[in-house]
Amino acid sequence: MTATPDQFYARVRAAADDEGRLPLSRMTAWDVFPFEPDGLRVVPLRPPVLPEPARRGEGGNECDVCSRADARNSDDAEIWRNERWRLLVWPESGAPLVLMLRPLAHHDLADLPDDLAAELGQLTVSVARAVEALPHVSRCHVSRWGDGGAHLHVFFFARPEGFPQLRGTCLAIWDDLLPATASEVLSANAGAVARALAGWHGGSPR
Repeated sequence: MTATPDQFYARVRAAADDEGRLPLSRMTAWDVFPFEPDGLRVVPLRPPVLPEPARRGEGGNECDVCSRADARNSDDAEIWRNERWRLLVWPESGAPLVLMLRPLAHHDLADLPDDLAAELGQLTVSVARAVEALPHVSRCHVSRWGDGGAHLHVFFFARPEGFPQLRGTCLAIWDDLLPATASEVLSANAGAVARALAGWHGGSPR
């Protein structure tokens, strides 16, 4: 059985030093880790907060994603939509391209209806296929966290060719550290993906 929040916190504190800091993890020895471990310290884990604060789009909080689901109110970052999904480009990305897929209807991953769940699988494969077909892109990483908003959003990170140091889960951190990709490059890459999706799944590129 999963530990209660208090049990989890007690286990962490037992492994921490007198300041409540855990030792650096094995991750700091990975060749893809973006920081030198000398001088790094782990921040103390704070005690549990219960109940957890409501995310955007739940507990009476407005869903800013739903407010832009109407095509008339969609933002400039949208690059493709069909009758049930929309794809957006992350406007300031250090990677060659970062995209976000969202359903038009208000669902999170765990309550996604079966028909949308099947479409999510197909669209995930199609977006990854289109991203990996871009020039000088080696891999498409797919991530879902969902702690900030209750409206499902799935990220797609294009890992640039020739940089194995950017492999794996640290790519999301590297994306924050790298200088922004030129807007014309982002636009060209996003347009290619949008056109590919329109060819495979209908809808319209923007």
